[in-house]
Amino acid sequence: MIDFLYQIDVALFNFFNRAFANPVFDWLMPLVTEGDNWRIPILLIVLAFLIFGGKKGRITILLLIFVITLSDQISSFVVKPLFSRVRPCFVLENVRLLIDQSRSPSFTSSHAANLGAMAMLFSWRYRKQMWIPISLALFISYSRIYVGVHYPSDILGGWIVGIFCATVVLIVRHGIEVGWRKWRSRQRDK
Repeated sequence: MIDFLYQIDVALFNFFNRAFANPVFDWLMPLVTEGDNWRIPILLIVLAFLIFGGKKGRITILLLIFVITLSDQISSFVVKPLFSRVRPCFVLENVRLLIDQSRSPSFTSSHAANLGAMAMLFSWRYRKQMWIPISLALFISYSRIYVGVHYPSDILGGWIVGIFCATVVLIVRHGIEVGWRKWRSRQRDK
């Protein structure tokens, strides 16, 4: 059964790594997948939420810090060492590898874990605009396969970790909010 699932994963990887290959994506996807290229846009988005987002925006950014920290730590320091899966670019033939890649483990994709966590958080907090973070997260996640460094299951596993982490943070936040309201109510009743 494991061999069958691996064969499906490899077939999907080969399809997504090669089927849409074109000069525009060959130029664009390495830019999209590189985290350093997102520092300034992320900083501007965070500042916009802090300045213009009101209380909801500031709470969302605070929650984002917890969510990304949790998802990144679990993916990088728990799941990856547990599975120690070798990246497809180092075991498969004819992989279109478009970026420099370290030999760090492949499963789960920390990019996908963080993107899944971010998409879940923003989708929950801003439901009418949920298509924006989900679309962005899916596109960047796909770039990890396109550039040759992750299997589709690495991406799916990362999304599962990220969604789980965001859900935990949202549940804890809700519990704290309910507890705070009860405590304030008791203080007023005294």
